[in-house]
Amino acid sequence: MEQTPINKEVSALLTIPIEEIDAVSNPEYIRKYELKVTPTIIVIQDGAVKERMEGVVHREQLEMTLKKYL
Repeated sequence: MEQTPINKEVSALLTIPIEEIDAVSNPEYIRKYELKVTPTIIVIQDGAVKERMEGVVHREQLEMTLKKYL
């Protein structure tokens, strides 16, 4: 998956966990988050969806988005 190395890099840089879930193997997530595109990055804070990014997200954009919630 193209997004995985980007997620790992940003996770290490910001020292935060980024959980990857295979939606095909976990169809409940497809329904719960109304997934239409893979990959989809969903930022969840305090149980609420704060951001949603569909398709491959570049490192800079992912880092900038996540920093808003640190």
